[in-house]
Amino acid sequence: MERVDGKIAIVTGANSGLGLETAKALVQKGAKVILAVRDRSKGEEAKKQIVSQTAEGAADNLAVMELNLGSLVSVKAFAESYQQSYDRLDLLINNAGVMIPPYSTTEDGFELQFGTNHLGHFALTGLLLPVLKKTGTWGQFLRPTRK
Repeated sequence: MERVDGKIAIVTGANSGLGLETAKALVQKGAKVILAVRDRSKGEEAKKQIVSQTAEGAADNLAVMELNLGSLVSVKAFAESYQQSYDRLDLLINNAGVMIPPYSTTEDGFELQFGTNHLGHFALTGLLLPVLKKTGTWGQFLRPTRK
């Protein structure tokens, strides 16, 4: 992966698994990474883990923000809070999700897996679209590159 110095990334579900590894890789390559997590304490633990495994100064490039994708109120609050704190967004990595949970619903009444994995990320992307467009990287990764 090439350097991404000065870029800002949001990684949902960044406290474990692929999200944690993605956040770590981005920080190692110079990005500022927002760990968007449902459980703030788990997010803080993930931040400590990344800091302990990366170069000095990583703590300055990590922030933990609470995001429950199973709650559209939480998604909206996250997007508003993000846009009050940051004026750009280079990468939005919609990673978080639940897999084959027992039947239950989100607080908005949607089946949990569909509501969290699809609707939550769909709403998040839509609410962050203005800052993505303003940053100018929107669509950059949708087109194949030719060398």
